[in-house]
Amino acid sequence: MDTTQDLNIFLQEDSLIDFSSPAVKALAESLSRGAKSDEDIARHCFMYVRDNINHSGDHKDDITTLKASEVLKHSTGWCYSKSILLAALLRANNIPAGFCYQRLSCSEYQEDVYCLHGLNAIYLKEYGWYRIDARGNKDGVDAQFMPPVEKLAFELEENEFDLEEIYSAPIKEVVHALKTNKSYDEMVDNFPDIKKED
Repeated sequence: MDTTQDLNIFLQEDSLIDFSSPAVKALAESLSRGAKSDEDIARHCFMYVRDNINHSGDHKDDITTLKASEVLKHSTGWCYSKSILLAALLRANNIPAGFCYQRLSCSEYQEDVYCLHGLNAIYLKEYGWYRIDARGNKDGVDAQFMPPVEKLAFELEENEFDLEEIYSAPIKEVVHALKTNKSYDEMVDNFPDIKKED
């Protein structure tokens, strides 16, 4: 992961990472209460999104949320949307947060299909960049927050790979998919994907 980037770009608000919206701002403040470090705050934010926001695929929720305030309002989102809410909560607490992606098999939805999986990288004062995955746990998925040890939702298997960059905003393929596909079935048929460059 590139650690030379200016951290300020990972603290910005935009139309999707809308951390000034009242509900997101209030939640960010409540999650920081009593925390003694940026690591404590980040853990609280991670656990909230992982455990309190449904993963739309796991729950077959027939709504596609995009911006942070929508994800919080409806308490559901695909991994991409959950990563947007988590970034908003962290940035509201002045913790740099970016977006990472993996290309994984989507066999639980369709055979022989690959798609992007969305997660976050955060910058902690003690450890630097650290990847976390708040998609939500279930049988066979156990993502945790235990820096500096990385415990993501999925281990890479054959033909799967990490996109190495830490992005300051969700990538266009993901945003397009979330804007275009409004139901569970539409998303499953049109997951965002990027093929590896040779």
